[in-house]
Order: sequence, then C-alpha cells, then structure tokens
Amino acid sequence: MVSVGSKSLPSRRHRIIEEDSLMGERGKSSNNHSSRKKGMGRKAQKGSRGFDGDSNKRNQSSGAANVKAAPKKQSEFEHQNQFVRKEIDPETSKYFSEIANLFDSNEVDIEERSVICGNALEETRGREYEIATDYIISHVLQTLLEGCQLDQLCSFLRNSATVFPAIAMDRSGSHVAESALKSLASHLENPDAYSVIEEALTSICKVIVDNPLDMMCNCYGSHVLRRLLCLCKGVSLDSPELHGAKSSKALAKRLNLKMSQLDENNEQFPHQGFPDVLKYLISGLLNCSREDMKYLQVDQFSSLVLQTALRLMLKQDEELLEIIPLILGCNSTSKKEEGVHIDTDVAKEILESMKDNSFSHLVEVILEVAPESLYKEMLNKVFKNSLFELSLDRCANFVIQALISHTKDQEQMGLIWEELAPKFKDLLEQGKSGVVASLIAVSQRLQSHEHKCCEALAGAVCSTNESHSFIVQRLLFLDNYFGCQDKSTWEWSPGAKMHVMGCLILQEIFKCSSDLIQPYITSLTSMQAEHTIETAKDSSGARVIEAFLASNAATKQKRRLIIKLRGHFGELSLHTSGSFTVEKCFDACNLSLREAIATELLDVKADLAKTKQGPFLLRKLDIDGYASRPEQWKSRQEAQQSTYNEFCSAFGSGKSNFPKNTFVSDASEDASQEAELKNKRKEIDHRPTSGVKRHREEHARDKDEHFAGEKRTKQRKIKTNEATDKPVTNKRPFLSGEMKNRHSNKLRI
Repeated sequence: MVSVGSKSLPSRRHRIIEEDSLMGERGKSSNNHSSRKKGMGRKAQKGSRGFDGDSNKRNQSSGAANVKAAPKKQSEFEHQNQFVRKEIDPETSKYFSEIANLFDSNEVDIEERSVICGNALEETRGREYEIATDYIISHVLQTLLEGCQLDQLCSFLRNSATVFPAIAMDRSGSHVAESALKSLASHLENPDAYSVIEEALTSICKVIVDNPLDMMCNCYGSHVLRRLLCLCKGVSLDSPELHGAKSSKALAKRLNLKMSQLDENNEQFPHQGFPDVLKYLISGLLNCSREDMKYLQVDQFSSLVLQTALRLMLKQDEELLEIIPLILGCNSTSKKEEGVHIDTDVAKEILESMKDNSFSHLVEVILEVAPESLYKEMLNKVFKNSLFELSLDRCANFVIQALISHTKDQEQMGLIWEELAPKFKDLLEQGKSGVVASLIAVSQRLQSHEHKCCEALAGAVCSTNESHSFIVQRLLFLDNYFGCQDKSTWEWSPGAKMHVMGCLILQEIFKCSSDLIQPYITSLTSMQAEHTIETAKDSSGARVIEAFLASNAATKQKRRLIIKLRGHFGELSLHTSGSFTVEKCFDACNLSLREAIATELLDVKADLAKTKQGPFLLRKLDIDGYASRPEQWKSRQEAQQSTYNEFCSAFGSGKSNFPKNTFVSDASEDASQEAELKNKRKEIDHRPTSGVKRHREEHARDKDEHFAGEKRTKQRKIKTNEATDKPVTNKRPFLSGEMKNRHSNKLRI
C-alpha cells in the first residue's frame, strides 16, 4: 500500500462549523462535480418555457391540482427517509484528507493513483453511507470513484447497494452516487465489462424497487434515478432531449423548423444498454397503488422521473401501451386487438389534473411518445370538447400545443379544427398564440386546412370591413395590438420589441403557397419604408423578411420590398441577424440591386470584417472582387444567375415550392430559354433510341454477307446525314464545356 502524508484535519467541532460555513460554496471546489443546477428540475421562477413567453407563468405551482394534499404525502416520505449518520472517526477523516492532498500535489502517476483509489475504496466497506454523505470527504470519494478500475467501482456499488437510495437522497451523497454512475457509463464501450456492470446495476435496482416512492419524490434522489435509467438505456442524461429540452427546441419541433430535423439523429442511442434491467426498474417504479400514482403525477421530481422513463421507451409501442395507462391511472387496460380504453371517470380526473404544472409536462411527453391507438383514445375520450377551455389555461395550453403537434392524420386535424378555428381571435387576445402557431404548422405538415388557417388568422387580426394591409403589422406587434383598448386607433409602435410568436406565425404563413397568402404578401410589401427597415433591424422581424424572400412569391413583389431597404444594407450587415437578411436580399435581387448592396458593404468593409459574421458575408458576396475589378464581378454574377436559372428550368417542378429567381433575365427570355431546353431534352431522349437500333442493325447476322455489308454502308450514310442535319442552337446544353469553365472560375475565386 502506498503511504500518504500525515497532515491532520481540524477537530470534529471545528469541522462541523466549517461545513456549515462552506455549504453554499461547494460549486467553487476544485473537486466539485455538482455542475447540476439547483433544484434538479425546472426553476419555478422561470415562466417562459414554451411558446407564449412571459405572458404565461407556467412553472409557478398551480393551485388547481395541488388539492391532493401533496405536502402531507411528501412529509410522510421524508419522514421515512431519515437516516442517522454515524460520526466519522478522526483517523478516517485524516486518511482521506491526506489522499486529497496527495492528489492535489499531482505527484502521483496513473498506475500508483489506481492503487491508491482501490485501497481507499476498501476503507469505505461497511461505512459507505457515512463517508458518502460527509460534506468534505464526499469530494474525495468522488475523485476516487472516477480514478478507480472497473472491478473496484463495481465492488463499491455492490457493497453500498443496500444504502444506495439513502446515499442518493442526501445532498452530498447524491453527487457521489452520480459520479459512480458516470464512471460506470465510461466503461460501456468495453464489451468485456458488460456482464460486470449489469450485475452491479441489478443489485442497485433490486433495492430501489422495494420502496421507489421515497427516491422518486426526493429532490436529489430523483436526479440520480434519472441518470440510472439513462445508464440502463445506454444514453447520457446530459442530452438535451432527456435533461429537459430547451423551449427553443420544443418550439422548433412543433413548428417544423430546421432545428427539429437535428433531433431525429439523437434518437439513436450510442450503446445497447441493459434492456432487461431497464424494464425491471421501470416496472418496479410503476408498481405502486393508484393513490400513490395520483401523487406521483403532480409531484415535481417524480414527474421528471416518469418523463425520462417514457422518453427512453420511445417507439417501443408494446411497452408503452402498458406503461402509459398505469401512469394515467387507468383501472384496466387491454392492448393489441382491443386497444387501450380510458374510462369516463379517469378522463375527468386527467382533465382536472391537466392544469397542474408537473402533470401538464408529463402529459406532453405522453402525447409525444404515445402509439397511434392510444393517442386517438386520448383525443376522443379526454380532450374532445375541452380543447378551447384547456387552451386558455396557463399550463394546459402547452398540452394542447403538444396534442396538435402530434396529430397523426387529417381526420384528427379536422376534429381539432372544428373546436379551435372559431376561437383564433380569443386565443390571440388571451396570449395563447402558441396554440394558433401549432395549428398552422400542423396544417402544413398534413397539407390540410391550410387555406382555412390563413383566412382564420387574417379574420382574427382584421375585421371584415377592414383593409388587410395591416395584417403583418399587427402580427409583428401581437401583444401590443391586442393590449390596446381601442384597436381601431392602434398604430405602429416605433422602437418596440416585436412579438416573437407573432413573427414565428408569419414565418409559417410564408411557407404556404403564394396563391393562399396574397393578403399577407400585399400587407408586407405595402409597408412604409421606415417600417420595413425597422422590421429588418429587429432580430425576430428579420426572420419574417427572410421567410418572405425564400417563399414562392412573385419576383416583382420581392423586388418591391428589397428596394425599401436600399441605403441601409451596410448598417444591417453589421448586426448578426441583419447579415442574414442582407445575404437573402442579395440572392433574391437583380444585378443592379446586387451592385448597390456590394457598394454599401464596401463602405463598411473595415467594420464588417471585425464582426463575427462579417468575413463570411464579405467572401460570399465577393466584395474584394467587386472593389478591384467591378466589370469582371458583374460578369461572374450574370454567369452565376444564368446557371441558376438553367438549373431551375432543367430540374425544377411546377409542384415544387423551390423558388425560381428570374431577376437577371426578363420573363420572355426565361420562357424562350425554358422552351429551348425542353427541345434539347426531347432531342437527347430521341438519340439513345436511334443508337440502340443502329447497334442492333450493325450486329445483325444475315446469311447473305453481301447484303449485310450493303446494309452497314447504308447505315453509315444515315449517320452522316444525321450529323449534317443536326439542329444548331445558340446555347449549349446545361453543364456543357462552357458551363464547366464557369464552375472552375467560381472555385478559383
């Protein structure tokens, strides 16, 4: 055994006083692994999770569902959790203090460090709870668990299995338990370690399932339990989907934004995990009475545990059809042929609890992972005829957004539409614009009720006898408009922050076909120049302009908006959000406007190069090339635009929403080029057929060789005639030699 120094620790009384003074400074310790935020869950003072921002203080505790005497039940669990921790003798304290000093000195090599860790963990045998829950020694124990070998780590976990829940529910011990599980996860890539890790996890899970309620409802224990569930699945709890996705990611999923596409790749877990242990643990957690499950539904910490378990079972429909009814408190369920049935009384209880903060989060996850049959049952038995009422609640409205976002087919969309479509104006007035945004997004995903959604939204912000020219302005300042007492006197609010959800709704609108959204296009393009400039300067408003420029609106309408920004492109490019707008404008405008943009950016080139996005924008628009050789720059822009137009003509589809940029060429020229390309395609389609025929004729074997020779001679004459009669065109086909040279020049630039 490697010896350690003899530095002594303070007396027991002095150490207790020191502990109390250091309780708030654990995060500053060099050995601290409590990067986990306070509370282990959502902060109650943060009310902006979701779509409607500060207008819905959702995460404050709701009084509607807390009538289930949660404090009494919680105090009962906490009383059961009391452990009497024995005092640690001075020799043990001194021993671990010397180890900490030795590790801090950085004088121990890796091999020697492993030996020290193994010997020190042996010293904890039989005293795991006392040592792990000691505020100071727990720091050292965390370091030992991270530096020891796998067999030493598993031995510690097996020895401490009987007290593992108690360790996990302690403020200091929870960090030790979490460090042990993290250290186990680091060995998952080793196939030889699989059986050893599984044995250690099984020993822990057997103790937990004997009395899971205590650990599930504990602030610290619930977090350790969630990490244990993730370890059994083979995925990290630190992933955004399991640690509690940010509101921006949840918003992206529900509004079909690009961020949501990234989450599809995160569904694949890196390791196979321990599926048998996971099923055993989850079934043990849910093996409680119906009365206890009612409490677990509305408890903040147990709700997080149940949410994690559900997300880990994603796409495992057979297991979910057993788990979800248990969580919802259904008396009896049957799956497969009969499906899942929710009784009327249970449906009423679910509705009553929906206004609770914790339970609403839980139902959101249920709707996210629920198999189609269960989703349909919940829609018809629980939510039907209550959608509008729930949409007005500060917690339940997020559940309705999740319900809408996970609609499976047009029939379900129709059911939701009938209840909520007449209430668009009421929802916007009450600050529940997230429900409206979700409905518009799902109408596009299912290609159902798109036109009706656009009309209903326009009717909500403009009355029948009003001009639709104010639609976009009122959506940009959604709260400001509906907060006005006399809406007929409302005017543009200079300098006010634009409404995030209103801007997101407009982004969704401009994804629709242009023939469905003409009032919105007219409203945006008819805005005063100063209003258009202010919209481009706002981070949310700029996204609306970008969405319009990326839409399939007419070329003249896009040009009308871009011209209003002339003279302000340099100013916009200096801001992060504005630089993207400038780039979109450059891609969508004609040569003269491109030159105007390049001129304005050249004036602010020095300042633009210092910004984060500036160098990329300068390269993308080739501002240096414009400054040195403007005529060649113009030629390159024309060549790029011509290539783009030919590409759209060759590969574009009338059914596609892919926008075609025709700013450089006139409409008549584009039409003639398109007709010319069609003729070329017909010619190309004809040639392979004639070539096959010639090939067959040349290889024909006739008994009369002289006849065959005359036949081949005749065919050669036909080839000569075809070459002579080949039609002459002014331009070569797409990607001809000339086009390849253009591409090579572009790469050199």
